[in-house]
Amino acid sequence: MLTEPSLVAELRRHHLFSRLPEAALQEVCMSANLKRVPAGAALFHQGDRAERFYFLFSGQVKLHRVVCDGQEKLVEIIRPRESFAEALLFTGTPHYPVSATALKASLVASLHGPHYRRMLEEHPSICLDILATLSIRLHQRMNEIDTLTLANASHRVVRFLYQSQEDDSGVVTLDVPKRLIASKLGIQPETFSRILHRLIESGMISVQRRRIEILDSQGLAAYQE
Repeated sequence: MLTEPSLVAELRRHHLFSRLPEAALQEVCMSANLKRVPAGAALFHQGDRAERFYFLFSGQVKLHRVVCDGQEKLVEIIRPRESFAEALLFTGTPHYPVSATALKASLVASLHGPHYRRMLEEHPSICLDILATLSIRLHQRMNEIDTLTLANASHRVVRFLYQSQEDDSGVVTLDVPKRLIASKLGIQPETFSRILHRLIESGMISVQRRRIEILDSQGLAAYQE
């Protein structure tokens, strides 16, 4: 049961809960389980029964799946104040298509999907806000698919750098291991490191540990390996 006022207030600010009447939100919180998940521990596994969705208060969680060749593919990194697995509420998918594993010690709310869906049926106007958010996520996924299918490895890395800038400042801070970034880009970690090294040698970026600075934006945009 989720009862801590500060956590309930944080939940209230999220689009899934912001427009719920107070009584409905309290009902959702009563059915929620608060979990502290150590780094490396799994929240759920690919193929598990999908009856709950999640909200991350602190920490970091990766969503990943094992594909037909046995390799693990990173799907998404979940950061604080983000929800995940909520799309399954509307698709009727009975099992999780991905696994969720904590990258850092995390505080997570586990919410009962069928109960939340009943809340939405009682307040249908909220569904429009949720639909808009899910549509944005769908377009993001389509862009990622286009990148993976149409761009070569160097173009994927360049696009990643542009999309990961902090407020178009030219600075990218890597908050997850490079091997996970490479996995999401569909390339090997060695390839990712090699491309970064070539960009450094070309004077287009500088790298200090987890901080990458774009030095030549125009040159980077036109970069061909």
